[in-house]
Amino acid sequence: MIEVKDLYKSFSGESVLDDISVSFEKGKTNLIIGRSGSGKTVLMKCIVGLHEADKGSVFFDGRDFLKMNFKERQNLRREIGMLFQGSALFDSLTVEENVMFPLNMFSDMTPGDKTDRVNFCLKRVNLENENALYPGELSGGMKKRVAIARAIVQNPKYLFCDEPNSGLDPITALLIDDLISEITKEFDITTIVNTHDMNSVMEIGEKVVFIHEGRKCWEGTKEDILNSEDVNLNDFVFASNFAKKIKAMTTDEIRDPENY
Repeated sequence: MIEVKDLYKSFSGESVLDDISVSFEKGKTNLIIGRSGSGKTVLMKCIVGLHEADKGSVFFDGRDFLKMNFKERQNLRREIGMLFQGSALFDSLTVEENVMFPLNMFSDMTPGDKTDRVNFCLKRVNLENENALYPGELSGGMKKRVAIARAIVQNPKYLFCDEPNSGLDPITALLIDDLISEITKEFDITTIVNTHDMNSVMEIGEKVVFIHEGRKCWEGTKEDILNSEDVNLNDFVFASNFAKKIKAMTTDEIRDPENY
């Protein structure tokens, strides 16, 4: 579990996060949603230490990340997997070398054990025997799956996904959503997904946190969203005809590609 308590962050005197308190549950896909500029990306970066919070606490299973020294933070980061928005693969490295990169940096495993672990992760994301390909030879969905394999190669306790469906077609996006959800449950990970994709919300949003103008305005499940009376949340979720259509659909209808 990850717990955020009374978190504040500002840039050049302008408040971006204002007294955020929220918990993210183990073994569930926890989604952060909000408009562009709402603070959701800053929140995720503060949790993993890419931004330093001005005030507050971030607990990883009871360990306060913001009070740790450099070495303690470095050790904790070995328990964290990151899936970046653009996949962030190294173009000059093969699929195998990309996935193995964190092991080469942070692990003392033998070369044989590293190869075995890479192959296990590639098989888990349905990319078995694609080790020798380069990123330039992959589709957008394949790149995302390689990035997921790299994110889980160190068997993390915590997985952070920043806009995992960015640039993907709806069918491929559903496959990536399902993969993230399956891995979360299979390995009992605390997963946090930053997204504006309402398809993802209705597909895998076991816990959803809505950030509006730097404050946590609402939290609940994907089912709760459909009955929410929060004005700002409803404006965000049901602003488009597409979103209004989702509200009237069943879960099976949402998963059916023919509806898009």
